[in-house]
Amino acid sequence: MPKSTVHYWARQDILVPSVSAERVKLWSYGDLMALRTIYWLRQTKHDESGREVPRTAMKAVRRALREIAALELDLWSEDEAPLVAVDRSGGIVIQHDGEAQRPGGQRILGTGMLDLLAPFTSREGLRGPNLSAPRPRLRIVPGKLGGSPHVLHTRLESQALGALAESGLAQAKIYRLYPDVEPAAIEDALDLERQLAQNLHPALAA
Repeated sequence: MPKSTVHYWARQDILVPSVSAERVKLWSYGDLMALRTIYWLRQTKHDESGREVPRTAMKAVRRALREIAALELDLWSEDEAPLVAVDRSGGIVIQHDGEAQRPGGQRILGTGMLDLLAPFTSREGLRGPNLSAPRPRLRIVPGKLGGSPHVLHTRLESQALGALAESGLAQAKIYRLYPDVEPAAIEDALDLERQLAQNLHPALAA
């Protein structure tokens, strides 16, 4: 979503970055799910029959943000992540081990929900990656490397690989720097970093 919108939410105390609220804002894993929640709930939507659904009231949005903040992030691992979704009323639903429940324990089944970990596209055309497996050979785990995307079963962050490419290092040389990492994983990392860079500077990608 546009940076100006995110900064507006921070100024209005709707969602203040939990890592750093200073001029260089730093967001946590939970913050990213919360940002998607606010954006989706505050958009006009349509139900299964095509009827227009008004945007969700801010009281319900704030309740959803509190539920996200209370999520148990130790449910995430490199091999498995729960499904976390929000419904149109602002209710958060967690599916783990095959059962979908609200944080309080009530079992929930239904449609009209947004999967908060799935790839996310805004109306402005910005594309957010999957927040668990942003690429087939990459993972994001809240308790590992501060939630930074990394090559599966390693501590090699995609950001580090992207910085090498940004500095002008040829991709073949990057492969040689990491002989124990399959080239396809490095390609996944560089592709993710290109996508994130395009979101920061969409005019350059046009």
